[in-house]
Amino acid sequence: MKNVCSESEWVRRNELVVKELLSNAPGENDISVYLWNGRKVWGKGEKLKIKLKTPWSLKEALKEFNDLSLAESYIYGLIDLEGDIFILFPIVDWILETFTLRKKLKVWKLVKDLPSEEEIKKCRVELDGEVHSIERDRKAVQYHYDVSNEFYKLFLDRKMVYSCAFFKNYSDSLDKAQEQKLEYICKKLRLKEGEKLLDIGCGWGALILHAAKNYGVQAVGITLSKNQYEFVKEKIKEEKLEDKCTVLLADYRELDDVHYYDKVVSVGMFEHVGKVNALKYFKKIYNLLKEGGVFLNHAISCNYKEYGKPPSQFIRKYVFPDGELLPISTTVEEAEKAGFEIRDVESLREHYTLTLMHWVKRLENNYDKAVRVAGEEKYRIWRLYMASSSYQFLTNRTGLYQTLMVKTDREGNSGFPLTRFYMCF
Repeated sequence: MKNVCSESEWVRRNELVVKELLSNAPGENDISVYLWNGRKVWGKGEKLKIKLKTPWSLKEALKEFNDLSLAESYIYGLIDLEGDIFILFPIVDWILETFTLRKKLKVWKLVKDLPSEEEIKKCRVELDGEVHSIERDRKAVQYHYDVSNEFYKLFLDRKMVYSCAFFKNYSDSLDKAQEQKLEYICKKLRLKEGEKLLDIGCGWGALILHAAKNYGVQAVGITLSKNQYEFVKEKIKEEKLEDKCTVLLADYRELDDVHYYDKVVSVGMFEHVGKVNALKYFKKIYNLLKEGGVFLNHAISCNYKEYGKPPSQFIRKYVFPDGELLPISTTVEEAEKAGFEIRDVESLREHYTLTLMHWVKRLENNYDKAVRVAGEEKYRIWRLYMASSSYQFLTNRTGLYQTLMVKTDREGNSGFPLTRFYMCF
């Protein structure tokens, strides 16, 4: 077979690869695969159209046979996904899980004869320094959250809550579900007027503002994101809450060890801590709390069966550098080692599936604005990352837990009521 191809030969070779790759694959009635010239080469359905934009798209997509090369081919516009992106992930699962060495070799023999293009320019974050050091964590956090406040506004709720919402009903709007989540956390913490609350990784400030306005607490939020810090400062002024709310551009490890806070909360920040620092994290929070103080840790977890497996290379490279998910058993164990009594552990996995589906649809509906604000590549990265994450929650590869714990007093008193009815609202 000649290396220099005519258009018809490019078509023939790509069609051979697609049919071999997807032979007996699920989803044929929902998905169709098209070549760059409009020719359909696989599938019967139109719910999702997979479009190979160049004769070399498949060669790039399959060069490593992993999630990263597949994701990059979409990020850089070699492949387009038109329609319901959520249909994609079962078929990707099938490809990655059912490929025997024999089938890989057979496909690769076809792939290596596809036409190639010069290597595509890659955008990736390069982090130096010790993993999970303060300075490296600061860079990792800023890489993710400092894309643009305007970009996040395009898919988040009106209060800019970038974490799992709480749905009482499937029909709840995203705004309503996020409001319910803020209230649910405050109920679990049993906030009282005049108490001092610390929010570690406060995001765009929704929780400290809600707690100050509705419960009369003195709230302090900390973040490593410069964009979030400036946003929260302005929001505090706008809400006229300068006497009740403070935001700091700081790492939790930089706070003084003083038994100052009645309640501490961390929502969606534990994923940046890592196993190496988990015990230090809980000990630090334990030392920040007064006796009888309560801590709520809201964090994504990995399924124990998945723990120790290679993480998604795509997520690590393009979305959350140095991000690390721990099983809930590890989280609880490290918290107990630090001295906490665990009072309640609740899974909200299905709620994150719904939250991410809302975010994806809102981002897709704001495609033009998203590209204008952050560029085509960022749009594609976030669309793919959020849709694939929704599938991970749906299939129980990842979970979401709220873990409520207390620093009992010297006599062992927790101060908790006998029932959990106080959480209801």
